[in-house]
Amino acid sequence: MSWLPYEFFIGLRYLKAKRRQKGISLTIFISISGVTVGVAALIATLAVMTGFKEELRDKILGANSHIVIDDRTQEGIETVEPLVETVIKIPRVIAATPFIFKQVLLSSDNGVFGVILRGIDPAREAVVTKIGQNIVQGKLDYLTHPEVGTPTTNLPLPGIIIGVELASRLESYLGDTINVISPVGLENVGGVHAIGMTPKIRRFKVVGIFDSGMYEYDSALAYITIPEAQKFFNLASKVSGIEVKVTDISAAADIAHEIEGKLGFPYHARDWLKMNKSLFSALKLEKIVMFIILALIILVASFNIVSTLTMTVLEKGREIAILKAMGASRKSIMRIFMLEGLFIGSIGVILGLPLGLLICSLLVQFYKLPTDVYYISHLPIKVLPFDLILVSVSALLIGFLATLYPSWQAAKLDPAEALRYE
Repeated sequence: MSWLPYEFFIGLRYLKAKRRQKGISLTIFISISGVTVGVAALIATLAVMTGFKEELRDKILGANSHIVIDDRTQEGIETVEPLVETVIKIPRVIAATPFIFKQVLLSSDNGVFGVILRGIDPAREAVVTKIGQNIVQGKLDYLTHPEVGTPTTNLPLPGIIIGVELASRLESYLGDTINVISPVGLENVGGVHAIGMTPKIRRFKVVGIFDSGMYEYDSALAYITIPEAQKFFNLASKVSGIEVKVTDISAAADIAHEIEGKLGFPYHARDWLKMNKSLFSALKLEKIVMFIILALIILVASFNIVSTLTMTVLEKGREIAILKAMGASRKSIMRIFMLEGLFIGSIGVILGLPLGLLICSLLVQFYKLPTDVYYISHLPIKVLPFDLILVSVSALLIGFLATLYPSWQAAKLDPAEALRYE
């Protein structure tokens, strides 16, 4: 230990208050406790917010692809298969499938609701998204063969898959029939009569119900096959775009840029983060704001560090004067009290890290959420190493800054004045 500077040992010694210095001992304890609580609260909060963000991301990507390719002219893509083959050959692309995306109305005896109707290729869609895994009643394959899944009617009706919330609102379940209605005025779909534009209506049979865990999807999304969508919307062989699945979702933006460069105009590729930019930007901002708010706990604890060191300077005035008389420089005196403050901060961080991780573990095990509100049964906790480092460094930095004023006060102490009445 001889390689350590003497300031280290003196700073450590000053932490051990004597019996007649109970006030200093108490403030040291309060300072350490404040840093500990602040560090633990920050770790737990950041872990919960990161967990919610990743849970939300997984839910979104469960119903959507990593990249969507569409036509800038909004006229649709006609020769889609050559484009799909080109996209699949691009590095880091796993699969691609065409889709159709339109707004319609669904009606039953219980009411009429606006939804997004997606035309898909069931086999390829199951590879690109998690729609097949999300189906809780029926099967994705029943879209292609509705008579197999729900042989409850002899009517040759095409199949449709709807969300669990939408099924509840329509009061339509497996084997029931519902009406798909095109909005009035949709080009090439409805008819023109003496009374004006009329919507097109077609009956479909419910062959599946999915539960994505996202209310927005479960209440306003329905699936049919691409041929049925093309027939209903009079699209001939056109589709709305192409969905793409990639190997690394964090590199989706770069892959989308590569796809766009490969296909050229008029095709446009957007990654999942760009399509949900507002949502994830808001979550990121919320995490930053929560970090700043909870860091105030550590900031309050730093005021205790200031008072602790100030009391120590007053209590140790004679010893400081002796050190200066023996040749200790101002920098050495400052280092003594800076190290004392860092000791307090370090102890708080060392105690706060395991306490924060313990809180995270307890939240996962014992804090249950109402599934009808959050669609998850427990708090999603995700502890990132970066967050642990960020919290630790921030706590130590705040603690260090709190030592500057008391250290400066100790360094400018006049030894002759301090020893005059000794």
